[in-house]
Amino acid sequence: MRGLKGKVGIVAGGGRGIGAATARRLAAEGAHVVIGDLQGDWAGEVAESIRSDGGSAIGMMLDGTSADSQAAIVAAAVETFGGLDIYHSNLAGGTGGDIDILNCPVDVLDTSFAINTKSHFLASQAALPRMLERGGGAMIYTSSGAATGGAAWQVAYPMTKNAIHALARHVASKFGKQGVRANVICPGVVLTEAVKQHLTDEYVERALGAVPHTRLGQPDDIAAAVTFLASDDGAWVNGQVWHVNGGAQMRD
Repeated sequence: MRGLKGKVGIVAGGGRGIGAATARRLAAEGAHVVIGDLQGDWAGEVAESIRSDGGSAIGMMLDGTSADSQAAIVAAAVETFGGLDIYHSNLAGGTGGDIDILNCPVDVLDTSFAINTKSHFLASQAALPRMLERGGGAMIYTSSGAATGGAAWQVAYPMTKNAIHALARHVASKFGKQGVRANVICPGVVLTEAVKQHLTDEYVERALGAVPHTRLGQPDDIAAAVTFLASDDGAWVNGQVWHVNGGAQMRD
């Protein structure tokens, strides 16, 4: 990918799965990477593996729902590598107890909102001023196919993921003339560690049957899309929601 060598990127939720794959891909393209995760030791392990392969990375604990923690990871990027060009906001969760609208407790909605919406809002508030100082940058948010798929069994997660789309379009509209691009990736079923741990073989088999493809997704598939959007090759993409799902949802 063009234009990534020497850039500075943060990957939130980078300790496992899509985030870890993205951190490794950005580093392989020559970027300096700051990896944040609620499990700080996971972030440190990914950073160490990148350094062992000759890349440039540090890892630290990140509570994405905390403005102070978001400010701290941005400060670490600036202090360690001199600035900030890329922020991959890749936090998700809060699905426990999330069922249909008549039976979903309000506290489940609040938790889902904090993780799946507020964290991306706070990431943007922390990162954008530093990007603007550099003359632009790339905000890339992870949403989900659940935001547009229509699920009878779940209400909070799709609602709160949908809000990310509006956030990205706001950032793109407000700051595009100042060199900032903001885009969203909506993964389909990706076989991350968490998915393999929590989904049954029957679910995975059904998911594969519903996809017009030979396989389900891998974290590297999403990492490649994020890396493209972060690079100069993605310079003309702004305010978009990309579905990377093997064709599970075919959308305009």
